[in-house]
Amino acid sequence: MGRKEDNIRKAREIMKQREKIRNIGIAAHIDHGKTTLSDNLIAGAGMMSEEMAGKQLVLDYDEQEQARGITINAANASMVHDYKGDSYLINLIDTPGHVDFGGDVTRAMRAVDGAIVVVCGVEGIMPQTETVIRQALKERVKPVLFINKVDRLINELKVTPEEMQQRFVKVVTGVNKLIARYAPDEFKKEWQVKIEDGTVAFGSAYHNWAISVPFMKKSNISFKDIYEYNQKGDKNAIKELAKKSPIHQVLLDMVIEHLPNPIEAQRYRIPNIWKGDPESPVGKAMLNCDPNGPVAMMVTKIIIDPHAGEVAVGRLFSGKIKKGQELRVVGMPNKNRVQQVAFSVGADRIQVDEIDAGNIVSLVGIKDAVSGSTLTTDPGMEAFEEMKHYSEPVVTVALEAKHMKDLPKLVEVLRSVAKEDPSIQVEINQETGEHLMSGMGELHLEVTIYRIEHEHGVEVKSSPPIVVYRESVEHKGGPFEGKSPNKHNRFYIEVEPLEPEIVDAIHEGTVQSGGKIKDSKALAKQLEELGMKRDEAKNVKAIRGHNMFIDVTKGIQYLHETMELCIQAFEEVYNGGPLASEKLMGVKVKLVDAKLHEDSIHRGPAQVIPAVRNAIYGAMCQAGRILLEPMQKVFINVPQELMGSVTREMQQRRGTIIDIQQEGDMTTVVAKAPVAEMFGFAGAIRSATGGRALWSTENSGFERVPRELQPKIVAQIRTRKGLKPEPYDEAYYAD
Repeated sequence: MGRKEDNIRKAREIMKQREKIRNIGIAAHIDHGKTTLSDNLIAGAGMMSEEMAGKQLVLDYDEQEQARGITINAANASMVHDYKGDSYLINLIDTPGHVDFGGDVTRAMRAVDGAIVVVCGVEGIMPQTETVIRQALKERVKPVLFINKVDRLINELKVTPEEMQQRFVKVVTGVNKLIARYAPDEFKKEWQVKIEDGTVAFGSAYHNWAISVPFMKKSNISFKDIYEYNQKGDKNAIKELAKKSPIHQVLLDMVIEHLPNPIEAQRYRIPNIWKGDPESPVGKAMLNCDPNGPVAMMVTKIIIDPHAGEVAVGRLFSGKIKKGQELRVVGMPNKNRVQQVAFSVGADRIQVDEIDAGNIVSLVGIKDAVSGSTLTTDPGMEAFEEMKHYSEPVVTVALEAKHMKDLPKLVEVLRSVAKEDPSIQVEINQETGEHLMSGMGELHLEVTIYRIEHEHGVEVKSSPPIVVYRESVEHKGGPFEGKSPNKHNRFYIEVEPLEPEIVDAIHEGTVQSGGKIKDSKALAKQLEELGMKRDEAKNVKAIRGHNMFIDVTKGIQYLHETMELCIQAFEEVYNGGPLASEKLMGVKVKLVDAKLHEDSIHRGPAQVIPAVRNAIYGAMCQAGRILLEPMQKVFINVPQELMGSVTREMQQRRGTIIDIQQEGDMTTVVAKAPVAEMFGFAGAIRSATGGRALWSTENSGFERVPRELQPKIVAQIRTRKGLKPEPYDEAYYAD
């Protein structure tokens, strides 16, 4: 029996011993060595051949990831590790570091209890490192630290042992600052990482060695030895080091020693990710990670398998799932039958008959699931909290099938692409045959189009990327009168900017947007605390996106039965504003008065919706319509002497430099620029710096388009949408 088969046999046994399970993620900035590390851990644990590790990239099994050398999907793998005479099961989820795929990081963090944060010893803490640590801590995922690429510090940068230790201290202090800033209060101190207690390790994922203080004590290797092995720089010395101090052993020991098992972790994680009743049977079962309670599973990813179809992967928080069992996706009417239960090793799924709470599970047969779904056997179970993504799709391409015969298939493929990756949004227009696909950035869309063509076999033509804008208002406008077509109903609307604190709270997810308002008393209290007037806060009727519809009228007859139609009209305006038919953002819409016909026949949808819609549009015209554009923060790391070409490149793109930091002969420039101006940046910065710049971006919300550019951009958007270039004025909406 091979080592891999033996491990699979062991894994099946340990799956039932919850205190011997660790669910972990690896999180880092792009190119800091995450995937190589994952592979070496899996190889070391005997789940793939060691010669292939780091070359094979078992977790980058998508051919496109191998071609680009970056991780796009969060893949998962289980492995067995022996520690102090016991065998443990470690379920690992690899996550992307590239900002375009940040949605996957958020979802992966929901499934794990601990994370190895990887920081490159040469580059130090980077913007994306901060983002992934923040996402982990928000999900109450406990971090440990691995400082990678130590070999490069010694060989390329020739740092002395003293300088090296100073660098480590700098990284450790930086990570601890982030933990102190973002961790929940009860863990701010407890979760600090320390070199001396073994919550920090350093080494080289590429050369397969690592070291930590406890391992030094155990193996009698000193920091000096490590330094000397690397200084020799010959292959045999490094191989020798990897034998004495193998990375999988050092890091997996650290994981077992310092990261929690599911029983411990679920006690403090469940109240954070699930807002149902903790005393209910499913609440108790999840808090105790009870395999005998009702099934409660959160789906964090859908993988499309060429043979099995859709595979739902996620974390089982309570109960056990058996083959043939019926489960319900919360919010869906029908039950789905489980056709296959498995755990994963890279691209292999190992089938089992049943699997217990506390594990990462793959299921076939759950047709209704999407990323973020809650699966259960408890008919009354409340869904898990929605996962909050820090950025929303801001770039769109129009797609059409190259061959007419593929048109029906394209619709199906786009639906499954959106299911696999919830950070992709798809709008399907059956009439024009044009389909819009929105994503986080240029690369995100390129990668998705590649998938549509290569994995799903549909050739497509795509438009150049288009930026998604938002519309808002500058000050107060109205009351504006909207009349129904039959002149029997009138609505009076005022609009004004929504309080910035409330816009932020919606963005952070503390104020819920969309759907019906569940608890208007609790909402009113919350909004008042954020600075809204009491009579407004009590009468919020709908929240869509970052906008609110409020009824401040008093005692108007028949309004109660007309309210649903008013909300529908507000939704229509939210989806396309009066300036360029883009979505609204940060607008407060108030109904201040209304005159309604007593006969319900004369105040149906065809009368009420246009009247309210025109009243909102007219009031927005009076309030000064403004266009908002998506912005990106750009981080560029470049040798000192190339600084000038970088700042020039940014200034040509309406960019502003926010910060410049120098370390040795390298400079980090932090700038902010409109997404619209960043297309083609990769090629431009490469030629401007002779390929010597490292850069990354993160989306940073919407900002107002400069006044002098607004008319031109509005005309361009309107023309593209087939509207006349000039927006209508308020007189048009008064008629």
